[in-house]
Amino acid sequence: MFNNLSERFVATVKNLTGRGRLTEANIKESLREVRTALLEADVALPVIKVFIDDIQAKAIGKEVIGSLRPGDAFIQVVNDELIKVLGESNQVLNLRVEPPAIILVVGLQGSGKTTTIAKLARWLKETEKKSVMVASADVYRPAAIKQLETLAEQVAVNYFPSTPEQNPVDIAKAAIAKAKLQFNDVVIIDTAGRLHIDQQMMLEAKEIHNAINPIETLLVVDSMMGQDAVNAAKAFAQGLPLTGIILTKADGDARGGAALSMRVVTGKPIKFIGVGEKIDALEPFYPDRIASRILGKGDILTLVEDVKRKIDEKKAKKLADKFQKGKGFDLEDFRDQLQQMRNMGGVAGLVSKLPGIGNLGQAGKMINDQNFVKMEAIINSMTPRERHFPALIKGSHKQRIARGSGTEVQDINRLLKQFMQVQKMMQRFKGPKMAEMMKRLQGNIS
Repeated sequence: MFNNLSERFVATVKNLTGRGRLTEANIKESLREVRTALLEADVALPVIKVFIDDIQAKAIGKEVIGSLRPGDAFIQVVNDELIKVLGESNQVLNLRVEPPAIILVVGLQGSGKTTTIAKLARWLKETEKKSVMVASADVYRPAAIKQLETLAEQVAVNYFPSTPEQNPVDIAKAAIAKAKLQFNDVVIIDTAGRLHIDQQMMLEAKEIHNAINPIETLLVVDSMMGQDAVNAAKAFAQGLPLTGIILTKADGDARGGAALSMRVVTGKPIKFIGVGEKIDALEPFYPDRIASRILGKGDILTLVEDVKRKIDEKKAKKLADKFQKGKGFDLEDFRDQLQQMRNMGGVAGLVSKLPGIGNLGQAGKMINDQNFVKMEAIINSMTPRERHFPALIKGSHKQRIARGSGTEVQDINRLLKQFMQVQKMMQRFKGPKMAEMMKRLQGNIS
């Protein structure tokens, strides 16, 4: 996410902070590089102009050039302006109404709207502890109605059935009435999408909105569409009283233009971002954390939240108990750790939240999940005995495992070598040391 933009920002800031003193000339030179980076990221031109002008006014003033550490002061100015452009602070959903709180979701076809509704329903259920019902008023696509039904079952929330023969307004009203009878806290209404903005779609969305008076009207947009996403959001904001935006596919958006333009152009806050295909891959949007990632400073707070939310506590406790009893770390334990990392968004997702990753350059680009998938396949091709006693794996065993996993013998050797290194490290935490470490870790993230 924002990889290209982050690389350019980090390089520019590093070049500037490496100088003994800052002058008006070298600040302007750096800002030209920042402007180029923003143009390449497909950020809207009015946003770029305001962003650069504000940084220049502050950077050339006494607060930067007159600072004892002008490089650090410049970074702070850029950071503050990024946060300002992205929206100052996280805007939470307004659910402080008599239940059910009605959320209307709109967006173009292909933006990931229906999947996002299921992700939002799951987030409300798991994080906010709300009872949720979902309903589809997209009568033009029977497949969308069926998709929402399937997803509702997957995330274990209530589903209100609808058919293509029904009127969209009637569906929305009936769903809300049912939600009241069932004492649901929240009801989320899906609406019809189109491949592009058209008058019929907007009129229908307005009609539904006027009929149900939602507390939240959320627009779902595909961040990878760049400037087209911003233009679509602008059209929706002019036609409907939007309360917020959900950016989807942010994990695949290397440029970041949509995120940086959206709030300024529409005047509406980004409330969530979709960061993957999995049903739990939805995060609240924190401008300060995104700014930190763009500047290569990582996002430790989100990383800690991911750990608390996605780590399998039963498996973690089982491993801790095993260590306390002095038992060894085997390949099944190793595979469990690989799977846990993948559940947390993969290696790239984890690394993007660590400080300093922008300074890794090409090495940072090489970090991906392909090697971890290969390692998991190799371990799965072993017998249970081989996983528990890796020392038993000899030449003929390696050839069989390689055939079974579609890899080479060299890959088996590499895995076993890496496992031995991890095993040695884990040996340090046997018995009381493990208990002490777990206690300390628990205190840090509670």
